[in-house]
Amino acid sequence: MTQDGTSTIFGIPQVTSAVLRGDAYAADCPTRRLLDRIGDKWSVLILLLLGDGELRFGQLKQRIGGISQKMLSQTLRALERDGLVTRHAEATVPVTVRYRATPLGSDLRAALRLMIDWAETRMPEVQAAQRRYDARVGG
Repeated sequence: MTQDGTSTIFGIPQVTSAVLRGDAYAADCPTRRLLDRIGDKWSVLILLLLGDGELRFGQLKQRIGGISQKMLSQTLRALERDGLVTRHAEATVPVTVRYRATPLGSDLRAALRLMIDWAETRMPEVQAAQRRYDARVGG
């Protein structure tokens, strides 16, 4: 991307914001940390669930099979830090904590939904490829 806010995609000039983009291929680019977050299976599942609206901690734990309470807490905290999720605590006994995707998180959710749809529909092909590979290498 150039300083004037233009770039090319497949040779076609594109006008983008004046903010420079990161370079995920550069070793020190902070984009890599964000990719770690949004590529994490727990983050993906949490964001997809929160796209349907606000949920309590217990509801998230119940809906996401196999996630521990500790992992759910850590992931929610990281998503909140990244501005993808908001946390709202109500002064009840015990405290009621609700989570919601932010506009930034909702934006990301659209891209993640495409990835999940692809994975869910292409899994038989992937499994067939795995079987062929395992048969070929003796695994």
